[in-house]
Amino acid sequence: MTENDAAPAAAEAAPESSSRNLLMRVVVAAVLIPLAVAIAYAGGWLWTALVTAAAIGLFVEWLAVVGLAALALSIRGGVALAIGGICFAVGRIDAALIVLAIGLVAVAATAPDRRGWAAAGFCYAAAAEIASVLLRLDPVKGFAALMFVFFIVWVTDSGGYFAGRGIGGPKLWPSVSPKKTWAGAVGGFATSLAVACGFAAFDLGRTVPLLVSAAILSVASQLGDLFESAVKRRFGVKDSSHIIPGHGGLMDRLDGFVAAVVLAAVFGFLRGGADGVGRGLMVW
Repeated sequence: MTENDAAPAAAEAAPESSSRNLLMRVVVAAVLIPLAVAIAYAGGWLWTALVTAAAIGLFVEWLAVVGLAALALSIRGGVALAIGGICFAVGRIDAALIVLAIGLVAVAATAPDRRGWAAAGFCYAAAAEIASVLLRLDPVKGFAALMFVFFIVWVTDSGGYFAGRGIGGPKLWPSVSPKKTWAGAVGGFATSLAVACGFAAFDLGRTVPLLVSAAILSVASQLGDLFESAVKRRFGVKDSSHIIPGHGGLMDRLDGFVAAVVLAAVFGFLRGGADGVGRGLMVW
């Protein structure tokens, strides 16, 4: 095969590969999304267990991305996150925060090098764990608030994907994420506003506050995606792992959610306190 013959063959193979990848993403999402929603609805220790497992996975993947995949360091951070999760499950938020603070010190002090990156990875995972648990903890609006964040992140990602592929145009930040476009960013943002209108239609909050929250969380989700891409680009890594078929690793799948849920939990905590984070987010 000549060079001229190879070019059309590669061009034909690219759309086929892209279609297979899209199909895989859809199939995996069709399995994982209902499972996540069901566990979120159950709440309690089951949700805390899922969140804790995800946080440990995020920390381990972060260490691998930044070149610190040492078993001892992963165990130290993982144990701290696990004990913190147990404390959350039994209602001891204070103890969980103390354990996680000790875990941060232990990780930073014992990292062989790049201690700042090791500490940042633990903070990233711990923040996701704390925010996800506290948001669901609210017995009145916890599930609705969590679903609001879930749907904002999901439609921002999906809307951005299809708008970016369908419209194309100028790149959003080519040096960090070559495939993302301004059209995709706007498309994801617009679909998040539609979610806010849907929640308002079901009387889960007032329209204007939900629109404001959706807009802010959609931007946060996209910035979280870009942040993770920047970290991987910094260390020359394409995927954080290959644990989720068609999606890469946990960091690849949860980057937008981590940023959005942390921001949502901070805002909800400031307005509703530790036991009213969901109400603080949803009820203005």
